[in-house]
Amino acid sequence: MHRFPLLLCAAALTLLSGCAGIVNKASQRFADNLGGAVLNQDDPGTVREGLPAYLLLLDSLIEGDPQNAGSLLAAAKLYGAYAGGFVAEPERARRLAGRAFGYARRATCVRSPALCGVLDQPFEAFSGVVAEVGAKDIDLLYGLASAWAGRIQQDSGDWNAIADLPKVQLLVERVLALNPDYAAGEPHMVLGVLHSLRPAQLGGRPELGKAAFETAIAMSQGRNLMAKTLYAQYYARLVFDQELHDRLLGEVIAAAPEAPRLTLTNVLAQQRAKALLASGKDYF
Repeated sequence: MHRFPLLLCAAALTLLSGCAGIVNKASQRFADNLGGAVLNQDDPGTVREGLPAYLLLLDSLIEGDPQNAGSLLAAAKLYGAYAGGFVAEPERARRLAGRAFGYARRATCVRSPALCGVLDQPFEAFSGVVAEVGAKDIDLLYGLASAWAGRIQQDSGDWNAIADLPKVQLLVERVLALNPDYAAGEPHMVLGVLHSLRPAQLGGRPELGKAAFETAIAMSQGRNLMAKTLYAQYYARLVFDQELHDRLLGEVIAAAPEAPRLTLTNVLAQQRAKALLASGKDYF
């Protein structure tokens, strides 16, 4: 099972910008300003040290209003971002990712009892309910998918957890069916990774992954550098295309990371790109 923490961090950080207005009216401006400050930060260390305070704030909001789906979803998103991008200790990351999924699950049970009821059911029953979820719950679908993928990533040795990946993929596909332009193409980036986890002979669909990555890059107009980094890490390495791998990573490293609500993600992408380029000498 391949690990994809930077993808999950990017997804959760992007979703963080949508936290305003879903926690409660009193904290709307604060949440929006905080989300913007985090996403526009160019020093990941500052975010790593500062986010835990906000996590505790969200925990306290949930303690006071445990049925507030907005607070639950906001906590799921931020815990997922923190676990996926800023925690090095495996056991701690696993615990935080589990908390993120727990919050996302609780939000689902509040907002969509029908979907909640099939989360642990066979895929056929699950897919039937997902197909009925409407556009008003698109943020819930993507938040659940991100948190679920985060838990799977941290439990990569548990084959029962890995077996849930098709459900995660279905949630992302439903998001795109409801809104192909959602989050400036980021769900396409997620699908790119999911399709590129296995070679074609083992059931993977890398050419669909390639197309999804290209779509994600085009939809962000090249501003989301994580799309190119993950394209190199998952697709180019899977098919042993060193030329594509090195070109993509070189473009990421050479680019200016500053972009509205993408700066932090881009800095993380550049850090990963440098590591991938260095390790590529031994990989290919």
